[in-house]
Amino acid sequence: MFKLLCVLIFKAQGWKFVNKTPSNLLSFVFVGAPHTSNFDIIPAMAMAGMMNRNAKFVIKNQWLKSPLGYFLRSVGAIGVDKKNIQENGSKNTTEMMSGLFKTHKDLVLMISPEGTRSANSNWKSGFYYIAQKANVPIVLGYADYEKKEAGLGEVIYLTNFDEDMKKITAFFRNIKGKNPENFKLDSKSLEE
Repeated sequence: MFKLLCVLIFKAQGWKFVNKTPSNLLSFVFVGAPHTSNFDIIPAMAMAGMMNRNAKFVIKNQWLKSPLGYFLRSVGAIGVDKKNIQENGSKNTTEMMSGLFKTHKDLVLMISPEGTRSANSNWKSGFYYIAQKANVPIVLGYADYEKKEAGLGEVIYLTNFDEDMKKITAFFRNIKGKNPENFKLDSKSLEE
């Protein structure tokens, strides 16, 4: 229901949804940027609803135990308890998250590489290793507030970490978040 509400808000505000992924690509890591505001939930959930795929995102397990838990699960939240990861046979969070592709059919795992809504030029690279371990591609998701356009862009089939990260960083170069001053590209992957 919440995704539908987000789709309605998204369309009422004049946003356009763009989907450049092949229709038969059902499992991938969705790398979403820029993430500069709590309002990013509207385009993110609208995209999750419009992409017609099993879109999920990972949050701390304690959020699912709160009164919001039912709501969060209904919109795609999967809880992670870092203390119990090794007890469940995983060595780390990346391994556990890549394992989700075995337990969830046709999974789209939505991740923000910045890891924060504040300016961060040191992106977390776990999304890359999750995709690599799960043997799925990365799809670049975006919400451009200047153009009022959000969607699924380039598909990255993993080859070489440094080269792939340069492509990923280049893709997001001209996309404007709600608070553009809070968005920094990954400094390690910027082309000289």
